[in-house]
Amino acid sequence: MSVVTHKASGWTVGAGKPLAVMAGLNVLEDEALALEVGAELKRICARLGLPYVFKASFDKANRSSIKSYRGPGLDSGLKTLAAVKAKLGVPIVTDLHEPGQAEAVAEVADILQLPAFLVRQTDLVIATAEAAAKHGALIQAKKAQFMAPWDAKNILSKIAEAAPDVGVILCERGVSFGYNNLIVDMLAIPEMKKLGAPVTIDATHAVQLPGADPRTGGASTGGRRDGVTIIAKSAIAAGADGVFLEFHTDPDAALCDAPSCLALSGADALLSTLKTLHEAVN
Repeated sequence: MSVVTHKASGWTVGAGKPLAVMAGLNVLEDEALALEVGAELKRICARLGLPYVFKASFDKANRSSIKSYRGPGLDSGLKTLAAVKAKLGVPIVTDLHEPGQAEAVAEVADILQLPAFLVRQTDLVIATAEAAAKHGALIQAKKAQFMAPWDAKNILSKIAEAAPDVGVILCERGVSFGYNNLIVDMLAIPEMKKLGAPVTIDATHAVQLPGADPRTGGASTGGRRDGVTIIAKSAIAAGADGVFLEFHTDPDAALCDAPSCLALSGADALLSTLKTLHEAVN
């Protein structure tokens, strides 16, 4: 489906639709910060006429170090996401990591995200598809760092076999390039769009330097914050239907992926620019 819509909220993404925005925190830190970031992004998107979904993870299950902050966990994290959803009146997107989490996550989240590292895990894909179908949710599947864009057809077919009526969004987030580096091939975006699904760009994780944060001697992932806007604008110019971004009130103090996180104070200017680019391209 080149356009998918979340029926309960009316949020939509795809060909001929306004630029879709998934944005928020990398990982939940506390409810007050989530509400502050979500409220500001909702305000900006409402002013710009852009469909908005709040994004945050309840668990970062693939941190480089066992000592790194992972988040509040499933139960506490879903309570916080449910509170943000209720208090701000916005849809929620969050990722899950195990088949046994699918039902609980689908009871709260409106878009269930399959992480890039796990997108080929059949049991997880099936559980996510079935839970999404049951609760009327969408799925965003991140293309793995080791996967060619045309091979994303296998993600779509696997989901379709488990739940043929679930709307699926594909997300580009870069591909491994040698050691400790990612690159984004902008030609991947039109290639994935040929598969019939809307395509978003995760501009935040696309600038990661896996295992290369100089502050921790390689015990965490580094990043190139200045590159986020470049990747986002380039992807929109290449035809992306939506953007996935992470913000923080104090990026350097973020508890996860700080080197790739943007300042909330710059969200208005960036989203305004991306809207203009999207309208020009379309």
